[in-house]
Amino acid sequence: MSIVEAIIIAIVEGLTEFLPVSSTGHMIIVSSLMGINEDEFTKMFEVCIQLGAILAVVVLYWKKFFNFSKPAFYIKLFLGVLPALILGYLFAEQIDSLLEKPEVVGLMLFLGGIVLLFVDKWFKNPVIDSEEKMNYFQAIRIGFYQCLAMIPGVSRSAASIIGGMQQKLTRNAAAEFSFFLAVPTMAAVTGYKLLKSHELVTGSMENLKLLLIGNAVAFVVAMIAIKFFIDTLKKFGFRVWGYYRIVVGAIILGAYFMGYELEM
Repeated sequence: MSIVEAIIIAIVEGLTEFLPVSSTGHMIIVSSLMGINEDEFTKMFEVCIQLGAILAVVVLYWKKFFNFSKPAFYIKLFLGVLPALILGYLFAEQIDSLLEKPEVVGLMLFLGGIVLLFVDKWFKNPVIDSEEKMNYFQAIRIGFYQCLAMIPGVSRSAASIIGGMQQKLTRNAAAEFSFFLAVPTMAAVTGYKLLKSHELVTGSMENLKLLLIGNAVAFVVAMIAIKFFIDTLKKFGFRVWGYYRIVVGAIILGAYFMGYELEM
């Protein structure tokens, strides 16, 4: 992987991590289109640069994350991330095998797009407009929704936001809690990946340089993407992202069934 390729993938991660379009699916697609070999470092890179993106949340919402006078916030994050930690550990091998299937990514993007077309109609009359008004049971239920994103092509952001709306949160409140929940979730995933593959970084200065550049780029781009997403969510809801997913998913599935190889 070259520096230019690392920057492009990091831009894709920063743009898509908090949008309801599946960052993992998009990184896999872009890597394939650029002809990057899906070796162990590339797979680790695509996971670990998510750390840069989630740090953008901590910076933008630093008052929330460093307000130690309200421990309920941290308890909700712990409960929300618990299902992903348990199921991710139990089904790690199955999840990794799905990452190599382009038809799964395409199908999930397509089906997820159809779901987003109707989300705003399904969940009306929300009553919770902030994380502070949520209870612990609602946090853990949202956490189970987030687990759907273990399937490549299912957006972690979309799954957790829909879970929040199902729990009577407003769109904005659900989106914000999705951002908050990304921090412990992706920190755990990144930490686990680094622990398993630390030799790929510690044994190569070039790999370490690529990882640092990727995280820096993902951080800057994610800062912009979060603000952009909140604005579009207020104005247009989820339909615009639904149409986008349907188009991208249809292209991937069409290419797959026509015999074009997408190496993932």
